[in-house]
Amino acid sequence: MTRSNIDYRKYLSEASNTRKPSAIRRLIPLTKLPGMVSFGAGAPNQGLFPFEGITISLKTGESLSIDPKILSDSLTYGPSDGIPPLVNWLKDLQNLQHEPARSDFAVTIGTGSQDLVTKALQMLISDGDNVLFESPGYVGVIAFLRHQPCNLIDVQLDAHGVIPSKLREQLEQWPADKRKPKILYTVPVGGNPTGVSQTIERKREIYEIARQHDLLILEDDPYFYLQYGDKTQSYFSMDVDGRVLRFDSMSKILSSGLRVGWATGPFELIETMNMMTMTSNLQPSSVSQAIVYTLVNSWGHKGFLDHTLKVAAFYKEKCQQFSYFARKHLTGLADWVEPDAGMFVWFYLKNIKDSSEMVMTKAVEKKVLLVPGIEFFCDQEASGPSSCVRASFSNVTEQEMDLGLERLASLLKEQAALENQA
Repeated sequence: MTRSNIDYRKYLSEASNTRKPSAIRRLIPLTKLPGMVSFGAGAPNQGLFPFEGITISLKTGESLSIDPKILSDSLTYGPSDGIPPLVNWLKDLQNLQHEPARSDFAVTIGTGSQDLVTKALQMLISDGDNVLFESPGYVGVIAFLRHQPCNLIDVQLDAHGVIPSKLREQLEQWPADKRKPKILYTVPVGGNPTGVSQTIERKREIYEIARQHDLLILEDDPYFYLQYGDKTQSYFSMDVDGRVLRFDSMSKILSSGLRVGWATGPFELIETMNMMTMTSNLQPSSVSQAIVYTLVNSWGHKGFLDHTLKVAAFYKEKCQQFSYFARKHLTGLADWVEPDAGMFVWFYLKNIKDSSEMVMTKAVEKKVLLVPGIEFFCDQEASGPSSCVRASFSNVTEQEMDLGLERLASLLKEQAALENQA
């Protein structure tokens, strides 16, 4: 296996470059060697655990039992990168789904993909770094980055995501006396909050910009399997250099409560993230992983992908219903791009300068909940008030869509009337 020629030490923070594996955790794989007598890791005696077996009941009426050996292993401390059967299954899935340009990648499992995204950012950010971040972007990561010693640099979006020409211009005109960004964070499919997806042409252009300016791309892609049509090629699939860290999640596919996500990328970066896990949460839940593995292994990769198609079809229908009622009630009052993936719509409200107070007070009074647009911008002071709001259609009925958007339309008309009076 040929490793990337990239020197990843230049991307890692000072702390990450000096990080070493846990002296105890690195003993865990050795305890599995035949004949090994271990006085090392302080694992509790499994004979005291009260669990004899776990059976999973599916909505199809089928029941699946976790393999006794996998269950026994999952009930005690396990590898920081995840239980081997699931790690290997996910590696095979990445090869099957993405057909990556490089074979020298590693996979690690986390407590949801956000666990891994935040570890990756912490691993890469040094004091004073500039991080390229979609604007508007995912509020969960924005909240994390606001407490990191870095500057968030807005990357402009349109109806097809990141605008390559604007990104290139930012980097080419970067002041010589300022530290150049080394990370681009992006949600390329069904973006949260915008709902927009990058085209394959844009991804190719952005990847070339990353090569020219020596960027790492953090491809946070939890809605990849929620694309309504043919799946677009991922950054990971076109990564010939080893400069993409990809993040996937089972939350939108199987269960958000299981908290199982995975990261895929260069061995050196994944291994550093594993060392961070060793010294923080030790490992993702092995029992959750055993449940996931038991299910997906029974399906096989084809069965898993067939399931994702059913999930995507469900959200496509939801989106079509929501878009119908949006056109019915909000035409002339708001603009939006109908998404082709995910579960969000980003509304640009007309005649509204700042959606925050309206959403948090008057909309609540009318019993309709949305998220004010300002929450999705890195630098709220610099961006100024936002006229936008984010709506999610994942858990509302057609009747609720109709009623809720009618209430929003009524509120917007009232606000317009007040503006005219002023």
